[in-house]
Amino acid sequence: MGSTDGLVDAQEKQPLFSFGVISDVQYADIPDGRSFIGIPRYYRHSIIVLQRAVQNWNHHQKLKFAINFGDIVDGFCPKNQSLTAVKKVVNEFSKFNGPVYHMIGNHCLYNLPRSELIPLLKIPSHNDHAYFDFTPTPEYRFIVLDGYDISAIGWPQDHPNTLEAFNFLREKNPNSEKNSPSGLVGLERRFLMFNGAVGKKQLEWLDGILQEASELKQKVVICCHLPLDPGASSKEALLWNYDEVMDVIHRYDCVKVCLAGHDHKGGHSIDSHGIHHRVLEAALECPPGRDAFGFVNVYDDRLSLIGTDRMQSTDICFQPQSDL
Repeated sequence: MGSTDGLVDAQEKQPLFSFGVISDVQYADIPDGRSFIGIPRYYRHSIIVLQRAVQNWNHHQKLKFAINFGDIVDGFCPKNQSLTAVKKVVNEFSKFNGPVYHMIGNHCLYNLPRSELIPLLKIPSHNDHAYFDFTPTPEYRFIVLDGYDISAIGWPQDHPNTLEAFNFLREKNPNSEKNSPSGLVGLERRFLMFNGAVGKKQLEWLDGILQEASELKQKVVICCHLPLDPGASSKEALLWNYDEVMDVIHRYDCVKVCLAGHDHKGGHSIDSHGIHHRVLEAALECPPGRDAFGFVNVYDDRLSLIGTDRMQSTDICFQPQSDL
């Protein structure tokens, strides 16, 4: 009897599919440094973390795809090395035995304009926008948001999105240094130049995709470089209009999890609607010999993040659908 029970348990524990995750590699061929608040950063070691991640993912055989949560190269990378550095990191990702989905982070945009980045990262795009969705199985849909849609970096200087971003920052942040939160209080501390916003068109697109996913009874995983919930992130790292994005998401029951990078220490929260927010720990902050990457097993009722070393393992159990 016991062995049969064990077999049933084993069958129940088989995930529908699994995928790899890593965030904030921020590689540069420069000596180690520190963040603005003094946290050590290991620019050359980060690509070794990525190499180990890819080996680990390939070892699993069953990973359907991998997701990189942005910032593949660092802003301190010398500009004459930007293209080489991006290509070097993309080459490491290409050693994964499956598709890799990328999203754009602020450090990517410090190095190259989005018109160059999007083809290098093979991001499905129209007019240099970097939001898209994909459906790995009929039960699940993944939505990748472009958190730098409205941004002071990455678009041409005279682009309407750049102008909108600068107007927004002028209104919200009185400091001459727009990356300084000095004097900003509470959630206002997110109004910094290294963050960005989801534009009106993208919000409408998101609404349409969530409507479609609801009709198809799909469960949705939202991915964005910038975090979408203050409970999972420092206030300085949030998407400028995370509240508007979450207002759209909260209209539907289909979204289960929002995954993000950008805030290097990582975080986890459950918002007022029962949606999990998981911010991933950065590869950049791993000293030699340490790691931060993982893979996610996807089940009908939960996601299970199996983290390596500095990336915390996390069980993300969905709330039962409300009958209201």
